[in-house]
Amino acid sequence: MVHTATDPGANATIAAHPAGSAAGPGGRSRQVALVGSTLLAIGVALAAANLRPAVTGLASILGDVRASLGVSTTWTSALTAVPTLCFGFAAFLAPWLGRRLGMARAVGGSLAVLTLGLVLRVVDGPAVVLGGTFVACAGIAVCNVLIPVVVKESFPDRVGLVTGVYTAALAAGAAVGAALTPVLESVLGSWRLAVGAWACLSLAALLVWLAGARHGAEVRATARRAPAGRSLLRSPLAWVITVFFGLQSLLAYTVMGWLPQILVDAGVDRTTAGLLLAVTMVLGVPVSLVVPPLAARRSSQSGLVVLLGALSVLGVLGLALAPAAAPGAWAVLIGVGMGMFPLALVLISLRTSSGADTARLSAMAQSIGYLISAAGPFAFGVLRGATGGWAVSMLVLVGLLVLLTALGWVAGRPRTV
Repeated sequence: MVHTATDPGANATIAAHPAGSAAGPGGRSRQVALVGSTLLAIGVALAAANLRPAVTGLASILGDVRASLGVSTTWTSALTAVPTLCFGFAAFLAPWLGRRLGMARAVGGSLAVLTLGLVLRVVDGPAVVLGGTFVACAGIAVCNVLIPVVVKESFPDRVGLVTGVYTAALAAGAAVGAALTPVLESVLGSWRLAVGAWACLSLAALLVWLAGARHGAEVRATARRAPAGRSLLRSPLAWVITVFFGLQSLLAYTVMGWLPQILVDAGVDRTTAGLLLAVTMVLGVPVSLVVPPLAARRSSQSGLVVLLGALSVLGVLGLALAPAAAPGAWAVLIGVGMGMFPLALVLISLRTSSGADTARLSAMAQSIGYLISAAGPFAFGVLRGATGGWAVSMLVLVGLLVLLTALGWVAGRPRTV
């Protein structure tokens, strides 16, 4: 059961829905919670399934895209950095869009932007691919922030169930995008058609969302503006958690952006490389279901951080030293180690003593953290281009993982910001 006082998504909902907001069509306020219907739950699942294929699908055939367009490693690195840049800025803009348009229109508009971007980025050359990816990821970014709010607000008695569906769909979308895009490229004979085909899934999600997203008729009693509080920018612990969130995101998006290419360069065939990225992503489902409950039952989460950090280090070292020796084992180790993401979300709740602090820490960690993580995929690719191989890039990543584990150890100790 999720309690408002300790859940970042619930408090973000409260903060994002001031009382007395204007009514929308039919006399219903755009700031009222969406009706938690079965169709809305399906819409949430379909929307979640679209939040990663635009990233993992392109990553799984990145070598072919680069060869077709004749672009540099720097351009490719910029392409892999676009998602995290969008996700960082969305933490600032998404709550405003939710207040301005209401959740139904804000999420629906974001899915429309995603669909447009997926189509746009396959119609022309390098600049259009980059621009279209930015458009698509902007739509994803807003959904990243707002859909969890919908889950917490519209399904108060089934938060665990719907959150599980949301998480599973998110991980499954990432996995299917990585595994299926190379197959689609082979069948359709074009990377453009393979990448653009994901617009069909986002269009389906948009149509279901438009049919199922309906605001309720009465304002919830909790829909009041969260009180202003002290700035967390002066809290050392808040900064530790923010950088911890940023570094775990840096690991995740570096893996999503570059893992298939690392494996292909080591002699693994393209389809297998895409499948191994899919394995890494799909491991997020069981890990996300296990790690948060374990963390919540402990006064200190430092031990879990060390365990997950050690697994990540072993996986990346394996890729650096012997990538073709046991690529499946390295992918599994990294996938389990990426359980740092749900652990980071839990720490945001556990390290705060009030709902207002939880909401502010969540916004700080996601906005600044995602902007920190944006440097990872870009720098990783630039280092590869400068050194002619992946070893230096991955050793730098190992160093960042050690720093991530140290910060997590500090963040895991029982106290509040």
